[in-house]
Amino acid sequence: MPFRLLVPFGLLCALLPLHHGAPGPDGTAPDPAHYRERVKAMFYHAYDSYLENAFPYDELRPLTCDGHDTWGSFSLTLIDALDTLLILGNVSEFQRVVEVLQDNVDFDIDVNASVFETNIRVVGGLLSAHLLSKRAGVEVEAGWPCSGPLLRMAEEAARKLLPAFQTPTGMPYGTVNLLHGVNPGETPVTCTAGIGTFIVEFATLSSLTGDPVFEDVARVALMRLWESRSDIGLVGNHIDVLTGKWVAQDAGIGAGVDSYFEYLVKGAILLQDKKLMAMFLEYNKAIRNYTRFDDWYLWVQMYKGTVSMPVFQSLEAYWPGLQTLIGDIDNAMRTFLNYYTVWKQFGGLPEFYNIPQGYTVEKREGYPLRPELIESAMYLYRATGDPTVLELGRDAVESIEKISKVECGFATIKDLRDHKLDNRMESFFLAETVKYLYLLFDPTNFIHNNGSTFDAVITPYGECILGAGGYIFNTEAHPIDPAALHCCRRLKEEQWEVEDLMREFCSLKRNRSRFQKKTMSSGPWEPPAGPGTLSSPENYDRAREKKPAKQKIPLLSCPSQPFTSKLALLGQVFLDSS
Repeated sequence: MPFRLLVPFGLLCALLPLHHGAPGPDGTAPDPAHYRERVKAMFYHAYDSYLENAFPYDELRPLTCDGHDTWGSFSLTLIDALDTLLILGNVSEFQRVVEVLQDNVDFDIDVNASVFETNIRVVGGLLSAHLLSKRAGVEVEAGWPCSGPLLRMAEEAARKLLPAFQTPTGMPYGTVNLLHGVNPGETPVTCTAGIGTFIVEFATLSSLTGDPVFEDVARVALMRLWESRSDIGLVGNHIDVLTGKWVAQDAGIGAGVDSYFEYLVKGAILLQDKKLMAMFLEYNKAIRNYTRFDDWYLWVQMYKGTVSMPVFQSLEAYWPGLQTLIGDIDNAMRTFLNYYTVWKQFGGLPEFYNIPQGYTVEKREGYPLRPELIESAMYLYRATGDPTVLELGRDAVESIEKISKVECGFATIKDLRDHKLDNRMESFFLAETVKYLYLLFDPTNFIHNNGSTFDAVITPYGECILGAGGYIFNTEAHPIDPAALHCCRRLKEEQWEVEDLMREFCSLKRNRSRFQKKTMSSGPWEPPAGPGTLSSPENYDRAREKKPAKQKIPLLSCPSQPFTSKLALLGQVFLDSS
């Protein structure tokens, strides 16, 4: 049976809700319009507080009403919040911020920056804003989306990260100095997520700029992790990027590992890459076999599968959303409901939750307003329309406003037991938490487009379709339009084909000339096929391998099957192409 990956347009159609506004168990359901306005008010209370008290610093300190730099001194909250502005419909502020970022952000600075965080927040945020610029009314330059100031900024930031990938294994260091590269004394120990969370941003960047180096290094890093898995199919938490030896051997789906699994799935959908999906499905089997207990996921020893930590981490709450993306709805819902019970217990998700004891873990009682459970709720609600999922959104709004809201924004909850606050508002609150809440309550947002509307754009490489839906969120909730990856390729691929033909033609011509010098035979000439000639199959294949492989893009379609049969076949994101 022939298979193909579901195209993103079909994915978005599959995620359309079945019955908005259905009553909950008590006969009532949260009113989406009411909570949508509440979420918008939350955003502007936090955003305005940042502008008034913290800009141009990275993040707001809401208890002291000032700012501080955290991940590099990029005015990070402004970059992270930019696409959220457009999702909330504020095109004028989007346009203003684009100009501010162009005038004020400089990556040529002597700062030690997290490679992982800079990629997901800065590169991802700039790429998303670049691709949304035309929708936001920004006057784009000729050649967009294959060129533009935000794209150039994203490329500049990403190039600052490339020295981190220059290791014997191809797995990157965790920190790089933006001016000098990797410091001589930098630790070679990096978490798994810090190695495997680049393919979405870097493949997008390569597709738009035509420079394959970004996607190449991201793929090498992914493959090195895959090759480093244990005999039972698990990966650990931290690895030495110089030796390839595992330093922390705890295996799970949470902190230090999480977005590696996320990017295998999202990279597979974004790039129509069956190999990435196959890798994830193999991991998924091992995860179910060794870490899953009663729809909870524990931490185990990566080589033996024995339980090392019977805890749930708040970062693991992305997992039901990922299960939804591969069509595993029943398991996604069961795990989501487990996590939701923890939220109801505390009014938020503690960083660590001891499953056997049913309580927080010492020194891990805080909730920094993370988005992961809300993210899963958005995916599940789009898939099922189950009002129970919408109730989580309601509870999140009520909890965050009651516990976390202060005069200057929203503060991290230091301890969910007594609701003590900490003096920090992470940039992901505006990039992710508020965005996913708003999208949960806004069924007609352009992000949820099912392909019924789109924008035809003329580029130097031909006409392409943008804005038709199927957006892939990076792990910082920055949406990437998958269609954009095909806007800037055609000319390059045609150029590769012409180069291959010319190379073969020249080889044949040289061989013909040499042959004619040796013999005056009038018989028909045939090209030699021995070793060392391009005409031999093995050498022709080797020459072709030097060029990026072209994938056949399936016709975009929106099948009419129900969600689970459309998105999943035995839990896999494949459909019969016939």
